Amino acid sequence: MSHGASLLAATAPVDTRLSPSDSLRFFKERLRAGKEALYQHYDQGVPVTRLVQELSGLIDAVLRDVWNLHLGEASGAALVAVGGYGRRELHPASDIDILVLIDSEPTPPLIEAIERLLTLLWDIGLEVGHSVRTLDDCVREAQADVTVMTNLLEARWLIGSEPLFQRMREVTGPEYLWDSEQFFAAKTQEQRARWQKYGDTAYNLEPNIKENPGGLRDIQMIGWVAKRHFGAETLHELVDHGFLTESEHQALIGGQTLLWRIRFALHRLAGRREDRLLFDYQRTLAHQFGFSDGENNLAVEQFMQQYYRTVQELNQLNEMLLQLFGEAILLHDDIGPPAPINKRFQSRSGYLEVTSPGVFRRTPIALLEVFHILQTHPELEGVRASTIRLIRENRHRIDDAFRADLRARSLFMEILRECVGLTHTMRRMSRYGVLPAYIPAFANIVGRMQYDLLHVYTVDEHTLMLLRNLRRFVIPKHDEEFPLCSAVARRIPKLELLYLGGLFHDIAKGRGGDHSTLGARDAWDFCRLHGLSEFDSRLVCWLVEQHLVMSMTAQRKDISDPEVIQSFAALIGDPTRLDYLYLLTVADARATNPGRWNSWLDALLRELYSGTRRALLRGLDNPQAQDELIAQKQAEGLRLVARGGIGAEACQALWQRFNRDFFLHNSPDEIAWQTRRILESDPEDRPLIDIRPITARGGSEIFIYSHDCDNLFAHTTAALDRMGLNVMDARVMTTSDGMVLNSYQVLDQDGTPVDDSTRVEEVRDQLIALFGEPNRTHIRVTRTVSRQHRHFPIETRVCFSVDESNQRTVMRLTTLDRPGLLAEVGAVFEQCGIRLQNAKIATVGAEVDDVFFITTSEETPITCEQALSCLRREIHDRLEPPQAT
Repeated sequence: MSHGASLLAATAPVDTRLSPSDSLRFFKERLRAGKEALYQHYDQGVPVTRLVQELSGLIDAVLRDVWNLHLGEASGAALVAVGGYGRRELHPASDIDILVLIDSEPTPPLIEAIERLLTLLWDIGLEVGHSVRTLDDCVREAQADVTVMTNLLEARWLIGSEPLFQRMREVTGPEYLWDSEQFFAAKTQEQRARWQKYGDTAYNLEPNIKENPGGLRDIQMIGWVAKRHFGAETLHELVDHGFLTESEHQALIGGQTLLWRIRFALHRLAGRREDRLLFDYQRTLAHQFGFSDGENNLAVEQFMQQYYRTVQELNQLNEMLLQLFGEAILLHDDIGPPAPINKRFQSRSGYLEVTSPGVFRRTPIALLEVFHILQTHPELEGVRASTIRLIRENRHRIDDAFRADLRARSLFMEILRECVGLTHTMRRMSRYGVLPAYIPAFANIVGRMQYDLLHVYTVDEHTLMLLRNLRRFVIPKHDEEFPLCSAVARRIPKLELLYLGGLFHDIAKGRGGDHSTLGARDAWDFCRLHGLSEFDSRLVCWLVEQHLVMSMTAQRKDISDPEVIQSFAALIGDPTRLDYLYLLTVADARATNPGRWNSWLDALLRELYSGTRRALLRGLDNPQAQDELIAQKQAEGLRLVARGGIGAEACQALWQRFNRDFFLHNSPDEIAWQTRRILESDPEDRPLIDIRPITARGGSEIFIYSHDCDNLFAHTTAALDRMGLNVMDARVMTTSDGMVLNSYQVLDQDGTPVDDSTRVEEVRDQLIALFGEPNRTHIRVTRTVSRQHRHFPIETRVCFSVDESNQRTVMRLTTLDRPGLLAEVGAVFEQCGIRLQNAKIATVGAEVDDVFFITTSEETPITCEQALSCLRREIHDRLEPPQAT
């Protein structure tokens, strides 16, 4: 095949004498054969840049033949390709955007002919987006909507009246509509709105390769502006105009090519237009792109890292080019005189720039200085594009000698210690490649994703989000967000140590081994190199090594148990370390998955922090005894109940029937509320079911007090699941006179308490109806596992330990999150004659890590190995039914 020859076999034009049904078959087969040939060439490695143009050529030929069948030259109309089709950038399932251009209002015969044309196009399987417009329509609609103007900017004549098409191009030109300044301003605003819609980040778990920051739309944006202002037909013309270097142009085209390859493969895989890199396709695409699982890095993670690094580069080029365009289009290259800052830097039109192109070559340390100047000069809007380019070209100068330079180390620590601008500065340092160059270990996590549902950002983006969260704790205007965190942050002696802990906490992800331990070693080397004292260095390393322990303790252990608090306090050691760790933990949890952060987790961490702080101030050698704690809670509970006019004698009489766990594992507020509700009701007549919309624990409390009955926990949790409520904590107790006292802390599906009065009544009515069913048999929940969760097969694991001090067995269950999970577990407990005392519910991405505190029916620990093995097997069989053969 000669160079430039079509990859698709030539097809004779359709015979105009064919019947409509024969024409339909002819065009369908033509499209099918053409796409099949394209797929074969894709598999053979033909460049995708050629394939998208070949597909456009195929569609061109089909549309021209269909046009000749139904309209022909006599119509006086023109068929015009617009949008991506106009650019000759068609992917297998792209929309075919066309404009039927007419010179006057259409006659009925012309309308009928156009309708027949469109019907045939749809019938042969083309996704056609169409409009029918006169010249006046084009002018009016383009003037009103920059999106219409953008479509017409890319218009390409296909067939019909070419003079009519040329008149359309003329009357919609920049001398009549949307001059360069207006067009650039509108498209810039449009891009900002689009970025905001997609979370202002390219690093989503399931990114949109077209619309996300750094995606194909950003490249198109550059092309649109270049075409409107310069009349440029290709991106390479920006090199001729001095806006891009050859290497930058290659990076831009290389990034576009990768995204085109992914998009082409996505459309083929999905069988429809799909621009989202969903979990459904990521593993398959990774394999198609030649990646394989490594010891510490899955193939899908390698594939996604390539994607994320590409869009980061494209995002940076977009930023640089739009700034250059702004200077040329809006300022007409009149950027004003420079205002000196020092020998190396100056300000011009609100942006920082070097005083000469050789600054970074002569003084490499200026590669850090630029960011410190941005911090100390908040009036600056950013870095001039010409200086961004110089940073990119000179960042290779950040080598071992650079990192060992005392001036560099001092400057980096000054950046961390500055009281303003840290978040923006660290983001810029990362975006321009300086942070990964200065901290080589950070380069390893740039664009690194973790294939799970917990971590919604890449590791580098998560780290930068964590630093942002830490900074907000010390900025007064954000005090209302997390009042306790803000108060704690004000007594932190050295905030830079906290920031270093955040910077290094995940830096060893993907290197194999325990990332906390490896990261602590990296942090130690960095701290000592940067002149920190041994005491401060050890604190940073300890924060990195222990950054998960507070979250895990809060979510997986019974923090109402004084022994748990005492043990955790012993690990922490002193109140200052607790302060640092608490702030790091909250910032980390919010930066891991903001959508999963909720009032419940916030309250758990506050409770753990407060209890541990009291233990540390009390003294590790003076732990609080259970009896003392229970006495304190009872006294406070009596004081709260007395406000409602209930006497101590009635409370004491009721409490005689309760065991120690009721007081040990409930707060005084919970003790008082539950006591008051029992004494105010008549549970002998009917079950007491009540709901507190918002509690101090950050959730809603559902309280049930009734006669004991079979499968109560299983039926209740199944009912709550069917109502879309997430159980965060369950406390189950039986009184000495055979009453059950169950308390559930729940959140709605959006992670908020059930505080709407209508919703509260709905939940109460459903639970009352449940107790009204004499023969409750239905436990299973029929809701299906979500699409995302299905891509994360998680083995069900059950392990046991003994909580000797509380005389109970601890069962830890790890499995795939799914609807009705608690109901299934509860049914097993009932079947095996096991009594549930308490439960800690923790969902980490797609994985459930729940802890159940259980006993025999006689309320003693389960010590029989045979019984535990049986329980393990029953749980596994219930949650992992055998696959059908």
